[in-house]
Amino acid sequence: MAEFRPLLEEGFARAGDGKGFGDFDIVPTVNVMVSDDVEAARDVMRPFVALYVGGMGSRETNFYNALVRRYGYEDAARRVQDLYLEGRKDEAAAALPADLIDHVSLCGPPDRVRERIGVYRDAGVGTLMVSPMAWTFQDRLAQLRYVAELAA
Repeated sequence: MAEFRPLLEEGFARAGDGKGFGDFDIVPTVNVMVSDDVEAARDVMRPFVALYVGGMGSRETNFYNALVRRYGYEDAARRVQDLYLEGRKDEAAAALPADLIDHVSLCGPPDRVRERIGVYRDAGVGTLMVSPMAWTFQDRLAQLRYVAELAA
């Protein structure tokens, strides 16, 4: 939210209609994998995060890469993008720091995911859209149930 709040405030002021955060629902989408094995959960996230950080756009124009750099992961963003654009996607995914994956996704044991959901809530998120990183309908449904229980 620290990255987006000033931009939203500027937009509210420019609109000039007196509306602000109280009239606006912040709705981020976040990938989720609830698992007692935090490393395995991170590994599920790696190809997706690598795609966004490394392969969405050109070397000069990649919104996600620029955002990750602003989050403080300049070196990792550069390395992941270089590897990804060279076609070394598995290496790009492996080069992602664990704390970056944790920063942009909900993954790991239930207590950890519950705490991270609280961070979103405290930041002003009104609606959290989650994308379960599971490949069968039943597993996706189980992930959604986990998140619903943890958010309650």
